Amino acid sequence: MIEVQNLQKIYNVKRRQSFFKSYKESIEAVKDISMKIEAGQIVGLLGINGAGKTTTIKMLTTLIEPTSGTYSFDGINAIENPSFVKNKINMIAGGERMIYWRLTAYENLWYYGQLYGIDNNTLKNRIESLLQMVGLEDKANLPVETFSKGMKQRLQIARGMINDPKYIFLDEPTIGLDAVVTKELHDEIRKLSKVREKGILLTSHYLAEVEELCDYIYLVNKGELVVEGTKKDLTEYVYNRKQYCFSVQGMDENIIMRLHNYLISLDIDVEIVQQDDRAIITSKFELSSALAQFAIKENLIIKELYEIEPSLEQAVIKLSQQICREAESIA
Repeated sequence: MIEVQNLQKIYNVKRRQSFFKSYKESIEAVKDISMKIEAGQIVGLLGINGAGKTTTIKMLTTLIEPTSGTYSFDGINAIENPSFVKNKINMIAGGERMIYWRLTAYENLWYYGQLYGIDNNTLKNRIESLLQMVGLEDKANLPVETFSKGMKQRLQIARGMINDPKYIFLDEPTIGLDAVVTKELHDEIRKLSKVREKGILLTSHYLAEVEELCDYIYLVNKGELVVEGTKKDLTEYVYNRKQYCFSVQGMDENIIMRLHNYLISLDIDVEIVQQDDRAIITSKFELSSALAQFAIKENLIIKELYEIEPSLEQAVIKLSQQICREAESIA
């Protein structure tokens, strides 16, 4: 397990005030972030540009040291033992970084394997296995510059597995890819987590991707952790109300009126909006059983009855708007 406790990073930078004069300024890129990543779990790290995601990942991958706070990998202090951490982790980036176009797929993997000090026999077998895993075994000896974007990204996954890491950092893994290739990569990511039991930290601007893949999500803003939890936890935190879709045979304005009169005794603030032959009901209370009881009482046949879950994208957008309004009110 990766355990992060009260991580902080402050940069001291020089700002030019005039042609001959400058001053020093401290920028707190990460303020106080704590999180956990377990083996076999996909964790999302969300936030708009400048939220502190990249700085956090750089600290967790030992590229920069934190100003304060601690983080450990399987109980080993990562700050004191960076070499141990480097052998436990790898990163898979989106786009076309971290692979060499003029080398073949095999040569790319051989090069990175040598950097990790893997012995030749083990490395040869691992490369063959990884190329087969990502469906590039018949492209092993072709230059990467001849690959499509999807093939390059599959090679990225193989490269990220070359040292058989226990934890993987995915930075925008599907950026610029079409829907078909994205689905294939999502399947590979799930296999890494659920079949190979790799702990994965995913950053992405595609909220639908995070919603689809992640078991747990951390949302950061200006270096601070705003909220954490499952997708359901985050949407409930933002909305604090439940929505239901309710439809019966013969739904009309008269039934809607009787439904409103029935529900208002349970929640005086209940809202009902008719959409064609459906009623969209918003309430702070659990109303599933009450809606079923209404149908029985009125001798109505239920066509639809389910709770509507807002998407993660809707929740993040609404939360961002709330944060902006709060910042403006303070200013």
